[in-house]
Amino acid sequence: MLKQSTTSFTNVEVDSFQGLLVDYAAHRQAGVILRGIRAISDYEAELQMALLNRRMRPGIETIFLMASEQHSFLSSRMVKAIATLGGDVSSFVPAAVWKRLHVKIGR
Repeated sequence: MLKQSTTSFTNVEVDSFQGLLVDYAAHRQAGVILRGIRAISDYEAELQMALLNRRMRPGIETIFLMASEQHSFLSSRMVKAIATLGGDVSSFVPAAVWKRLHVKIGR
């Protein structure tokens, strides 16, 4: 779904890995990890992870990006709940995700 949702971005690559994110970042020679934050509760957990990552790999920094107000309340759990109960989530997710959700929940 990520690959389908990012095809229009020529500078985006979708990949997967096993193990620690900082080890993967080092393997890819990345100096920065971007993390999205929706609410202050996200920040607390993300800060802890960023500090641990910095301790393990001091050369890799973490940058936090705040979600816009229109997306700050969204979570995959809430989107799935709305879709399961028959609600329209098309304005919350890319078309590829919307299609897969409808197949998965049988609509």
